[in-house]
Amino acid sequence: MNKTSSAPAGVFLVTLVVDDYDRALAFYCGALGFDCVSDAVQPEGKRWVVVRPPGAAGAGLLLAKAEGAKQQAAIGNQTGGRVGFFLETPDFARDHAKMVAHGVEFREMPRKEVYGTVAVFADPYGNLWDLIEPAAPAE
Repeated sequence: MNKTSSAPAGVFLVTLVVDDYDRALAFYCGALGFDCVSDAVQPEGKRWVVVRPPGAAGAGLLLAKAEGAKQQAAIGNQTGGRVGFFLETPDFARDHAKMVAHGVEFREMPRKEVYGTVAVFADPYGNLWDLIEPAAPAE
């Protein structure tokens, strides 16, 4: 990181509110194949749980267990029903097949768009994700 820069270096983590740490880990690390890069116990039974796709340099997900009715109501609806998360792949067919084999619920058939091959899937909470293989840059 350039210490003289006046701007932040980038997005590091995005919080995803979940009902249970272990259930979330089973999906993100089991079905999606993410790495668990941190699972540290904190005071009052909280955990600092961070997952990210293997080898990814971008932001990770901080899995945060909901506390109280307001946070519990946000589980699965953090983006108001819109696709809120985008999982990039270099091999759509391979990763789509692998995810289907692990029980991931796709909400549509794969489709080609000008920006790439894409299909919407839901995590166990109902958050919507795009699995996307970006289109090759136009020459």
